[in-house]
Amino acid sequence: MIKHWKLEKTTRLSKNRVFAVRKDESLSPGDGKKHNFFVIDAPDWINVIAITEDNEFLLIKQYRHGIQDITIEIPGGMVDPGERPIESARRELLEETGFESDKWKQIGMVHPNPAIMSNVCYTFLALDCGKVSEPNFDGTEDIETFTSSIVDVKNYILDGSITHSLVIAAFNYYFLQL
Repeated sequence: MIKHWKLEKTTRLSKNRVFAVRKDESLSPGDGKKHNFFVIDAPDWINVIAITEDNEFLLIKQYRHGIQDITIEIPGGMVDPGERPIESARRELLEETGFESDKWKQIGMVHPNPAIMSNVCYTFLALDCGKVSEPNFDGTEDIETFTSSIVDVKNYILDGSITHSLVIAAFNYYFLQL
């Protein structure tokens, strides 16, 4: 039977605007030996599957420095301190696309990488989204918003145009509810 490991010591190694890294020293319940694990403490994240009043999906393109390429994604971002995930979802949708919705539902939650990360990513569905303003990007964002049909979204996933694992997980939650 799998048992919890006993955390003996935590040491913060680094911290920046987006995440912190810590070293955990834990005892194995099997052999009692101490092992080091490195954990990324990141804020919780949100993703929004936004569907317009015309039944089109709102998608975004943006440059991602980790892969040094442009990706197709859905609106999303970090949950700010003191903010509830639904508040972050509303804020990110408006900031990244200029769209709003009065019809919201949380449809999923995943741990992005539980082996090395401590955070959660929530997926929200926003229906009947309407444009109310121009996007308001922060200094590190350069985003293009576009709409797409459900058939195109499925094809983007199948042909590898959408590769972001959290976006694919979000669409999986959506498709499971159809």
